[in-house]
Amino acid sequence: GPDGGQDTSFRWQCVEQPVGKLLFRRFLEGTPEFAAAGALWAELEAFERCEEAERAEAAKKLQGRFFTAGGAEHCGFLSSAATAAPAG
Repeated sequence: GPDGGQDTSFRWQCVEQPVGKLLFRRFLEGTPEFAAAGALWAELEAFERCEEAERAEAAKKLQGRFFTAGGAEHCGFLSSAATAAPAG
């Protein structure tokens, strides 16, 4: 942080630090109730690397896999705003 101390925020430890991120992802993927969240994270990162032309199809697959109630990997903890189809 700005005080020169160690940044202990979740974002810094589990998102911005490669080792912390890897360990956190492994934790998610290895814990049954969080496995879908771990898989979603991996898929979202893959989506970020998609070519523009592939994005619509990739988004459709993500929506069906993670955002559809009753799906095997439905992430029910996400808000409806988070899972709404993007406008346009």
